[in-house]
Amino acid sequence: MRKLIALELVSVDGVMEAPEEWAFSYSDDEMNEANASGMAASDALLLGRVTYEGLAAFWPNQPGGDPMVDYINSVPKLVVSTTLEEPLEWNNSTLIKGNVVDEITDLKRQRGKDITIIGSAVLVRSLLRDGLLDELRLMVHPVVLGSERRLFEDGGDREVLELA
Repeated sequence: MRKLIALELVSVDGVMEAPEEWAFSYSDDEMNEANASGMAASDALLLGRVTYEGLAAFWPNQPGGDPMVDYINSVPKLVVSTTLEEPLEWNNSTLIKGNVVDEITDLKRQRGKDITIIGSAVLVRSLLRDGLLDELRLMVHPVVLGSERRLFEDGGDREVLELA
C-alpha cells in the first residue's frame, strides 16, 4: 500500500504560508537532500486548490534541466477542489472533485510509490482528521513569522501524533 506523506515547511511558530518567500532563504544541502529523497520515493503529488494555483503559475515557466523543475512539472498532480473545472492546464494534473476520503483511500491502495502532499494546509488538516495521512514531515525553519496561515489553527482539536 502506498503512503501519503505531507512534507511541510513551517516556522518555529507553526506558520506555513506567508506573503514573502521566507522558507527558501533557509535552503541548504540538508534541505536539498531531503527534497531529493522525497522526489525519489514519490510518484505523485496531492495538492489543494490554493497550492495548486500557486505552483501552476510558477513551475511551468521554469527552464528544464534542474531535477526539482523536471520532477514537479512531469509528476502526476492530483488536485482536490470543489471549484476548479477540468481540464486543468498544468501538465499531468487531474482533478479530485468527488468524495475525497474514498478517492484518497483508492489511490493509496493502487500500486506505486508514495504520494506526497506539499503546502495545502486545509487539505492536510482534513486528511489528518480522517486518518488518511501516514506521515507528517516538518522542516522547521528558525524564524517566527507571526499571524499568517498556520499548519494547525488555534482552537483546533487535539491530535496525538507518533514520533517516527
